[in-house]
Amino acid sequence: MKKSLFTLALLATVAACSAPAENAAEGANNEDSMVAAEGAALEGPALFADLGGEAQNPIYTENIGDTLAVRGYDVVSYFVGDGTPTVGNEDLTVRYDGFDYRFANEDNAKAFVENPAKYAPAYGGYCAWAIGANDALAPGDPEVFEIVDGKLYLNFNKDVQANWEKDIPGFIEKGDVNYPTHSADEHFKS
Repeated sequence: MKKSLFTLALLATVAACSAPAENAAEGANNEDSMVAAEGAALEGPALFADLGGEAQNPIYTENIGDTLAVRGYDVVSYFVGDGTPTVGNEDLTVRYDGFDYRFANEDNAKAFVENPAKYAPAYGGYCAWAIGANDALAPGDPEVFEIVDGKLYLNFNKDVQANWEKDIPGFIEKGDVNYPTHSADEHFKS
């Protein structure tokens, strides 16, 4: 981010210094464009698509206020090929319900755009066992997952997942009741 702002400032300086004096009015317009470009740079990467909406329940991010969902993993990658979780590319970011999902390739981004609810993880990427067993929010690890009835579930770690696997239908039933009681502004607290 700092490199981008520095690069933009450097380019603006070079352009301003090399522009002839008679183009001063054009320089003012370029400055306005530069301010708009800097504002866009502060908002984050350019989006492949913005599906609008806002979260109704909490979505797990590493820090409060972040918008990067699933730690940047491509949620479609769990469902295609060999099902190996793949880290997404910043250039293929899709905003859905106010959160940013990244994709490893354009086909995966397009698949998500067509049906985001199919691919977005259950419980906003929070740990499926924690929400089902304890009505609690705990981070979901994108590397510790299971797909059940076409839905992606993440768990905190392999030990927690082993507990979840003892009664997957029961934990999902409880999680489906518990998760909607949590508000969108909640975040895991350590």
